[in-house]
Amino acid sequence: MKSTIIQFFLIMALPIVSFGQTVNDILEQVDSSRTVQMVRELSGEDSTIVNDVPTIITHRVSGLDNNLAAEYIKEKLIDLGLDVTDDVYSPGNTGGRNIYAKQLGSVYPDSIFIICGHYDAKVEYCADDNASAVAAILEAARIMSQYEFENTIIYALWDQEEIGLVGAKNYANKAAANGDKIIAVLNMDMMAYENDGDNLFDIDVRNIANSYQIRDDLIALVTTYGFNLVPNVVDPGTSASDHSAFWTQGYSAVLFGEAWSTGDRNPAYHSVGDRINLFDLEYYYNMVKLSIAYMATKAVLVPISSVLLLDPSNMLVHPNPTANTVTIDFGQQFVGKLVVYTLNGKRVLSQKIEDETSAEIDMSTLPSALYLLKIENEFGESTMVKILKE
Repeated sequence: MKSTIIQFFLIMALPIVSFGQTVNDILEQVDSSRTVQMVRELSGEDSTIVNDVPTIITHRVSGLDNNLAAEYIKEKLIDLGLDVTDDVYSPGNTGGRNIYAKQLGSVYPDSIFIICGHYDAKVEYCADDNASAVAAILEAARIMSQYEFENTIIYALWDQEEIGLVGAKNYANKAAANGDKIIAVLNMDMMAYENDGDNLFDIDVRNIANSYQIRDDLIALVTTYGFNLVPNVVDPGTSASDHSAFWTQGYSAVLFGEAWSTGDRNPAYHSVGDRINLFDLEYYYNMVKLSIAYMATKAVLVPISSVLLLDPSNMLVHPNPTANTVTIDFGQQFVGKLVVYTLNGKRVLSQKIEDETSAEIDMSTLPSALYLLKIENEFGESTMVKILKE
């Protein structure tokens, strides 16, 4: 196909164009093998790379220095392009260190949904408690960071849960003091052991703020997406995990995990026998997907839309089709960002533009397909161009 220079205004057939994307699109991207591999690395079954050095995370015990695990988590989140905070709230090798990442909402940035779990452990391995949740949160971040949501999402990994919920309390106390508008906290703690075949999972809840709404939403999502899971509501729920730090501050929160309340609990709890061979992998995958479905639904997925507000008369996008690089000539000094999406709304490339008259996007690593290039200025005004990658 012959490459041509396309006048920007000729590409826009309609002033407003929306491209469909759904929570199902997100759930289809959950990679079970990748999630399990992260559990194996976090629990020391397999070696991994941290700070460009091959290593084994032999434990995550905060009192014995679990900074290697913290660095692993931090690197995973930074690689996604998220705004990552390394909160060393208690300095020292055996001190406390929360790692969390923020994905800012595009409509209600002050409204916060938190998906969280503790990464510290009691002894070596501790795959279920709580590498299972850490890997689930990292998988959620990997997928959802590619999409736009109305509300802000925080992917949080707490330290020192095993010695008194110290990390979560530190965060919740500061959030309350700052007046943070936390809408819901989904705390995940041990979510991969299922031994009696009933596929029950616990939702620990109390009548605090809007915690019952989180319970109801989780139950509804099981039916909506046909997860092979059976909700079991525990009310009043236990206070023995990080969600209770948010209850204390009057925030909506629940504990999401395997069915401890019915006695189907991991027999290797708090021992070196807590290893991935005890996982019911199908049950675990469903739990991971349910947690992601909750966050994607409640944070509210934003359809990619193109609103023709920028002056297109002098803009050029070329060559189009392209095999490699696309050049955007703005025709004036431009401040904003360029984002490339697949047709189902997955973000594959993004870059900021700081007062330039032109910019280039390298698409050489992308497979041949039709893509959407969103050009958005510093005021949030945007328009969309279709780019054919040969």
